[in-house]
Amino acid sequence: QVPLVESGGGLVQAGGSLRLSCAASGDTICISAMGWYRQAPGKERELVARITSGDSTKYADSVKGRFTISRDNAENTMYLQMNSLKPEDTAVYYCKAEKYCKATMWTYVEVWGQGTLVTVSS
Repeated sequence: QVPLVESGGGLVQAGGSLRLSCAASGDTICISAMGWYRQAPGKERELVARITSGDSTKYADSVKGRFTISRDNAENTMYLQMNSLKPEDTAVYYCKAEKYCKATMWTYVEVWGQGTLVTVSS
């Protein structure tokens, strides 16, 4: 397993910015992609942004142009720069690592962080 630790959440006013971090430790060689998900009270968890080992990215339509996902391979850390925040962005944000490699006989494994709360006030 790869421990994932999120940080950077907090309370911010609408229009403000936050930068979330997700640090991976341990054996990270099998990580093929990482992503940010969020879950608001009473709603299902949804994909916010995803980045592959080749640095291809995808975003939810609701955050395009406002959020930017990136990763620092040397430090095994993923980031989510969140700008122009809206109250509807309020949620617990989770980091996910996707593990898929020959060493584990191509078994697909998802590793989740504990989540960090982002609250955007109007």
